[in-house]
Amino acid sequence: MNMGVVAVTREPCGARQAVFTPVNSQARVDAVVRRLGDAIELGLLADGEQLPGESDLATQLGVSTVTLREALMALRQQGLVTTRRGRGGGSFVTIPEGPAEERLRSLLAGWSTEELRDLGDHWAAISGAAARLAAQRTEPGDLLPLRRSVEQLTEAADGAARSRVHGRFHVELAAAAQSARLTREEIGIQTEVGALLSLVLGEERYLKDVCDRHRTVISALQDGADEQARAQIEGCVQLCMARLVELRLGSSSSAGGPHPQENTYG
Repeated sequence: MNMGVVAVTREPCGARQAVFTPVNSQARVDAVVRRLGDAIELGLLADGEQLPGESDLATQLGVSTVTLREALMALRQQGLVTTRRGRGGGSFVTIPEGPAEERLRSLLAGWSTEELRDLGDHWAAISGAAARLAAQRTEPGDLLPLRRSVEQLTEAADGAARSRVHGRFHVELAAAAQSARLTREEIGIQTEVGALLSLVLGEERYLKDVCDRHRTVISALQDGADEQARAQIEGCVQLCMARLVELRLGSSSSAGGPHPQENTYG
């Protein structure tokens, strides 16, 4: 996923700041659509939030106003942006409703178990590296977005909302590592797997275990325990991907499947 050059920052809003940095692609319209669309899907931009004015936004993204307008038109067609005219008008974020379970299961059926395991390996490697570096590089203020995301994850009402917050946690973790490349990679991974995780996080037992692991990751970051942080976030990824593999195979029901602590991944 080409998310452009992400500014390295020690500020806790690094993941969000990554949205408004220049895109780096020959296909500029598509790049802008992906950049803003991914940010909306991940919840980095809030529902109803007004985007910067066209001139300012074009400057921030390093594109012409013509390119930006074409991208905004595409986002409107996708239902991710609403444009209002007149006084107080502008372009506003629209968070789409989560896909129905039947649509999600159909989407999951399009993945082979080998592809899911391969994606899980890649995701674990990226998040594990991010956690290790974040433990070495973070300051106390850098952990605030992560703490907030965990609390929002516990309070989210359904799988779709939970998957957005969960994805944001992983992006914020990469941003805390102060790595532009890891942040771009994490955003790309979340756009692939985020919707599918609604199926996992909609189950209360998995939600509880994920939240507990996220809290343990934060504690490890605060203590500078880089290997513990890496192991915990990798375990969280493996947990989620193992459940997706189970659902893909249809090998267990929510009543009869293995406990979340059991790892059937791989």
